[in-house]
Amino acid sequence: MMELNEISKGLWELSQTGDMKVPARIYADKNIIETLKSEISKASPWSALKQLENVATLPGIQKAAIAMSDIHPGYGFPIGGVAAFDLEEGVISVAGVGFDCNCGVRTLRIPLPSREVEKKKKELADILFSKVPAGLGKKGKLSLDNREIDEMLITGARFAIEQGYGIESDIEFCEENGSISGADPEKVSKHAKDRQNKQVGTLGSGNHYLEIQKITSILNDKAAAAYGLTQDECLISIHCGSRALGHQIGTDYLKVLEAATKKYDIKIPEKELACAPINSDEGRDYLSAINCGINAAFANRQVISHLAREACAKVLDIAPEDMTLLYDVGHNTAKIEKHAGAELLVLRKGATRAFGPGRSEIPKAYRATGQPALIGGTMGTSSYILCGTKKGMKESFGSACHGAGRAMSRQEAKRRFKSEDILSLLEKKGIIIKGHSLDGIAEEAPGAYKDVDEVVSVMEEAGIAGKVAKLSPIVCVKG
Repeated sequence: MMELNEISKGLWELSQTGDMKVPARIYADKNIIETLKSEISKASPWSALKQLENVATLPGIQKAAIAMSDIHPGYGFPIGGVAAFDLEEGVISVAGVGFDCNCGVRTLRIPLPSREVEKKKKELADILFSKVPAGLGKKGKLSLDNREIDEMLITGARFAIEQGYGIESDIEFCEENGSISGADPEKVSKHAKDRQNKQVGTLGSGNHYLEIQKITSILNDKAAAAYGLTQDECLISIHCGSRALGHQIGTDYLKVLEAATKKYDIKIPEKELACAPINSDEGRDYLSAINCGINAAFANRQVISHLAREACAKVLDIAPEDMTLLYDVGHNTAKIEKHAGAELLVLRKGATRAFGPGRSEIPKAYRATGQPALIGGTMGTSSYILCGTKKGMKESFGSACHGAGRAMSRQEAKRRFKSEDILSLLEKKGIIIKGHSLDGIAEEAPGAYKDVDEVVSVMEEAGIAGKVAKLSPIVCVKG
């Protein structure tokens, strides 16, 4: 049994042993820790704690292999995992990013009290379900040729705005201003591009969603004022990523990195952690491809937000541009960032960037407060807006949780829950669900996830991110 010790409030450590280059650290309470231990005691192949220990063995890793309070098993890395690497000695791994580059959340403000929105929630649900393409393999309105695909992979959200999808001010309130540098479309396969040419502006399936939410509680008056949030107003939140292109990038480079692991004689504890030195041809190519995937996701969310604005404006009789962007931030990324004076490659796998006050990367309007971190719950429970902290910058490379975190697999959820029961229960709570797949609704049952209130409270109690606002769903569109 692994020995875990609470080294400070809400922070647990697995000491460095064996091949570990650094300790493993987890933001958790006792309940979360006991759940992690139970995975090992059941001899489950899905052990997030064991995965975190494995991450700590990778070359060039700095400080610790870190997990947020929403930790659960993933591919190679646990979801909720954060690892930073020295640029000369470190490695890059598909497992540390995942197969949906820059899956993230974009949130817009609706300048109306919730009573005005709730009166028309049935109309809003119908029009959003109709106007925003969602579901497995669904195609969008944009059909891009090869030149346009390459331009989108370089310019991200700006490409979408130049096509008429959005407003110029959106750029300021996107992470990386909606376009990360270092993206080279030549490092992305033709197959990946072909899979994307009709998927820009589509929500996808699985845990992706478009939700209208009510601000039920303001938990930090100063931060809420900086973010332009008022109790009882409404928001639109969009959770999705780079669609088929991101998945294909991961699939393509997994083979490349498997070969690189052997070529450079990198010792890894299990094959899912296949990796390449950051400072190698394979590593540089993969990082450039990730940047393309990041920009594709920014463009995708930009188009969806435009469609959502148009739909809501029609029903609510307001101008689309009145629905201003709060923020857009990713949680499946590999990014070169400066921390404690050193440039590091930070891998966030199901972890949100949550930079603290003073960082130049944050929009000026938020710089004194810290970056908004947008935390999704489930279609039947709360979501949160958090703010980054100075302590988070020091301890977790400016990272926080990204959601509630799954408590069971999708297959287990389908065995335990019936979509009809979920829809009926949520309707009684006043939440309208519009789904393109009954199986998908069962897989995403609120009971399949951890308690988001607990997960977020751990982040705040540990000082990694502070609560700003609590949100409740009114309408949720699922793929």
